[in-house]
Parts: sequence; C-alpha cells; structure tokens
Amino acid sequence: MKLTLETWDIGHLHTHLQGAVDLEFWTIPFYMSAMYSIKDKTSAPYQLIRTVVNQEMLHLQSAANIANAYGLSPTFEAPVYEGTTIPHLDFSLDNPEKIKPYLPYTAEIGPLDLEHVNAMCLIEIPEYETNEKIELFSQIEEYGSIGAFYEALRYGASQLTQYLKGGVRQADFFAAYYRNMPAMAITESGDRGFDQVDLLINLITDQGEGMSAKDQKVVPVFQNTADDVAPDQDHFEKFLQIKNADKLPETYTAKPVSAYSEQDKKLEAILIEQFTALRGALKGLFSGENPQDFFVIMASVGGAIRNCWMNGVTPKFS
Repeated sequence: MKLTLETWDIGHLHTHLQGAVDLEFWTIPFYMSAMYSIKDKTSAPYQLIRTVVNQEMLHLQSAANIANAYGLSPTFEAPVYEGTTIPHLDFSLDNPEKIKPYLPYTAEIGPLDLEHVNAMCLIEIPEYETNEKIELFSQIEEYGSIGAFYEALRYGASQLTQYLKGGVRQADFFAAYYRNMPAMAITESGDRGFDQVDLLINLITDQGEGMSAKDQKVVPVFQNTADDVAPDQDHFEKFLQIKNADKLPETYTAKPVSAYSEQDKKLEAILIEQFTALRGALKGLFSGENPQDFFVIMASVGGAIRNCWMNGVTPKFS
C-alpha cells in the first residue's frame, strides 16, 4: 500500500522513527569494525572512516532527538549482522545498473575488504544517481536507499506536526564540532519545530549521500568545523575514495571461530559486555538521563574492537 496523507498516522511515523534509529545505530559497529581492522591508524582510509563514524553518532543523536520530539522514546536493540541484510534497505528496488559497481557486498562484521567497502558505498549511495521518483511505502523495509527512507520520514513528519513537542529529552554533544549549525536539538513545537526537524534530516542526508548533483559538496552549514580531514565530502564520496584507491590498507587477519583460544573468547565477551553497556547508556541518554560515563563507554567499545582484531578475533556485538 502506498502512503498518502490520509494513511499516515502517529503510529506509522513512530515505526519510521524507530527504524531511523535502528539504521543509524546499525552502521556504527559495522563501520567501526572495518576501521579498527586497519593496522595503520594514520592511513587515509582509517581517517576517512573515523570521520564517518563520528558523523553516524551525530546522525543517531539527530534521529533520536526527532523521535523524542514526536513522543517516541527510542530503543537500542543489538544490531544483527547477517548475510546481505541491512535494516530497512532493499537495494534490489534500485536500478540494477546503479548498484552493479558495488557488488558483491556483505552485511556481516568483518575487516576492510572489497565486500565491506561495497556495502558501505551501497548504504550511502546517492539518490541523484537515478531519475526515479522517490516512492513512499507503508512498510519500512521497502526503501532502496537511506535517502528514500528519510524522504518518506520527512513527508510523514510534516503531516503530523500537531504531535511535535520541542524540548523533550533532547541531547546535543556535537555543537562544538559544527559551529555553522543553528541548532542540533528540537526546541520548538508544531510547525516551527518541524523547521528544526527538517534541518536535522537535511544534515543526515547531506552528510551521508550528498545533495542533488554529482559535483555537490557538503554545504558549509553541515560541515564539521573542528576535526574532519575532508569536511566537504559526504560519506559516499569518502567510501568511494577508499574503493577506488590503488589498494586497500593492510588489515588484521581473523582466525576461524573454531581456532579461538579461551583468551580469544574472553576478548569477544568483553566487547559484547562493553557494547551492551553502550546500548544501556544510549537508552538512558535519550530517556532524559545524563550518563556521565557515556564517552568512556564509547571509547572502551573502540578499544575492545581493536583488541579483538589484534588477536585475530572478529568483533561480535551480541
């Protein structure tokens, strides 16, 4: 069933908002695992992925802020990494010629290799590479790209501004990195609040897959003004740069699970424990609490991922 103004309701919008949180959260361990598998932390691919991971945390904050403004307290379930399944995206809906350069791909956790780079490109692939009209579907699994997903969410949110309440459980950890952004939280209600929602959706999509022309750079208002090595490049451009390089960087080699020692299993368990703590901290953060150890936990997850790779253990999150 195609969505129309009459069929959007607050329950359906909440489903999309939780889906946005799920999708943004899914990318973070996936990208971090690829990044920490790179031996040389000074390499260009490592630095490029690092900037994307940081922005995915910003996107997660943005999606959660929008959800709370519309009365949904988001949950943070453990992401699943199996086969070629990426939450709420179905690349088969796209023009086959559009996705062909990025096949094969995998949605399983692994090192930075061609299949993982291809997946990263597909996740962030621009809408503008086709002339297809963005369709709005009733099921959140029916979108061919992040851009199409967020256009549907934007449409639904614009129809239901009577539910939008500013100042509800908003978080802002990134203002110091984005001096050109007017605001990163929803402080207004109703139609005025939707202007802020619209800005955050534009932030997510502009940083991710870019604007509406192939030579379009990330506009200054959405650029990291502090520590991005390529602030005017969107995520797709950064991943494509890695894919098109002469060679991929050297990565750690993972052992088969059957060869894990007891120490290896402990490293795996430590990462799962730290990631579970991160999920709890995120839930608290966007439920109105103020977990003081949030960034400590986030850093510990990164360290645990690195320790796994250095010992030949593929990161595992649940």
